[in-house]
Amino acid sequence: MGARMWISSSVILLLGVCVTEQAYFLEEDFIDSINEKAKTWKAGINFDPNTPKEYIVKLLGSKGVQVPHKLNLKMYKTDDEAYVNLFGRIPKKFDARKEWRRCITIGQVRDQGNCGSCWALATSSAFADRLCIATNYEFNELLSAEELTFCCHLCGFACHGGYPIKAWSYFRRHGIVTGGDYQSGEGCAPYRVPPCFSEEDGNNTCRGQPMEKHHRCTRMCYGDQEIDYDDDHRFTRDYYYLTYASIQKDVMTYGPIEASMEVYDDFPSYKSGVYEKSENATYLGGHAVKLIGWGEEDGVPYWLMVNSWSEMWGDKGLFKIRRGTNECSVDNSMTAGVPVVY
Repeated sequence: MGARMWISSSVILLLGVCVTEQAYFLEEDFIDSINEKAKTWKAGINFDPNTPKEYIVKLLGSKGVQVPHKLNLKMYKTDDEAYVNLFGRIPKKFDARKEWRRCITIGQVRDQGNCGSCWALATSSAFADRLCIATNYEFNELLSAEELTFCCHLCGFACHGGYPIKAWSYFRRHGIVTGGDYQSGEGCAPYRVPPCFSEEDGNNTCRGQPMEKHHRCTRMCYGDQEIDYDDDHRFTRDYYYLTYASIQKDVMTYGPIEASMEVYDDFPSYKSGVYEKSENATYLGGHAVKLIGWGEEDGVPYWLMVNSWSEMWGDKGLFKIRRGTNECSVDNSMTAGVPVVY
């Protein structure tokens, strides 16, 4: 009797050996098929075509994508006294990197490593940008994605995903310390998940490796040990979702925000242009990124986003996604908070 085989959506079991399913959507033929149909963007190789599908899915850690009929309207910010300073004028093009050139963190592309901590990097990075702006550049460094990922137990499940709105709530209740990237030694609590380096041919150093294990929550400074842990905490005064009409006003007033979105199997191969989901694309999961601006390209309005899959991904780590049509539910799923400045 021949070998028995069981086939599922994620693994193939053959003679008792577990073989992880390859990500079909990273193959060259699949990418070519995207480019044949996509009108507003181009796809290309960002990951090794042999990367397991499971690895890509594990990078998608946002549980903050909002379904329109389930919106908690009380959590949505529609107006702010500070908006009056805009005099009702929203420019066609806006880039926070240019508006606040001296804030070094705004355009910084981070690497979440083999961990579904996008929700933590996007929120802590946006908060750091907002602190820089609110303090007139006096504060100009990263906040600790490490602390948020592994110490905020109410936020979610660490490397297995979390809720961005609960991260902003954590900033208000508990505050967060400073912390730079992996092995930077910068700030109180630097990120301790190693990056996944992508080489020219798309090979990724995390391919085939298990997801990062849960880190112990360290309530002390191990980066710059001259920093006092208790004194290093920064806070927000509030936390909120943004209505579509208030997104641009909030960004122009306070700075970048977190944006969650649905990810489909064509998105990992994004290279340039304004992303729109392919007609028959398959859903993979929810992802969190940082929104830093907007504009139009060939008549197509877009949001300008910073991803956390290293500078080797996409357009040097950034991407554009269609604005105003709730592409991948992104227009409904943006969060923020206003920093407390003493």
